[in-house]
Amino acid sequence: MAERTDSTGPKSEERRESPRVPMSFQVRRAGSEATFESHPGDLSLGGCAFKGAGLEPGSQLELRFRLPSGADELQVRGEVLAGSDGTATRVRFLDLPVEAELAIARHLDDLELATPKT
Repeated sequence: MAERTDSTGPKSEERRESPRVPMSFQVRRAGSEATFESHPGDLSLGGCAFKGAGLEPGSQLELRFRLPSGADELQVRGEVLAGSDGTATRVRFLDLPVEAELAIARHLDDLELATPKT
């Protein structure tokens, strides 16, 4: 039997390969001319989650955020995943540029190395 790969199952947290770290995101619907709205949340290698919005699964978003170690703001596209609700929106990054993926991976690695092991 094939293993589920979506993030809506009860064990989705247990399968996560990337840590989540706090981050603030600027978010708007993809293709919109609307102003970006700020949302606190967390970042992982393959996507993010942020508080609020309660957007429909499948909605595409434009996200902007700045890693503490980088001078440039990252601009990425994402898709709202099933399992999002009125309190949190989970997003999978789409077509993440290699440079952005490497910058996120370095940031997560740096934080993991700086965290004392218990």
